Amino acid sequence: VQLQASGGGLVQAGVSLRLSCAASGLPISRYNMGWFRQAPGKEREFVAAIRWNGSTYYADSGKGRFTISRDNPKNTVYFEVNSLKPEDTATYYCAATTTWVPLSETEYTYWGRGTQVTVSS
Repeated sequence: VQLQASGGGLVQAGVSLRLSCAASGLPISRYNMGWFRQAPGKEREFVAAIRWNGSTYYADSGKGRFTISRDNPKNTVYFEVNSLKPEDTATYYCAATTTWVPLSETEYTYWGRGTQVTVSS
């Protein structure tokens, strides 16, 4: 099983960015998928999750700016952030779980390596 996150980079504040998480060896149609992020010097935090049936859940800090979606035929999950802020700078990770406790890191079985997003002011 592999989850490959991509799409990060150095961007200016105010723009939008879409991250991708391509899964192999794991049919995302049967999993609930989540995105987490870890800023320098901080603990990893939940940002968004999407259930196998398409329902979504977002961290309160990102409601209105975060969008998670999935493309089952492409076996890929996406995470878009609008109006990026310097405080969005972090390594973003995707993860997969068969349970639905989206905020709980320990519920996720598979993790990707992460993609770095750096937002300049």
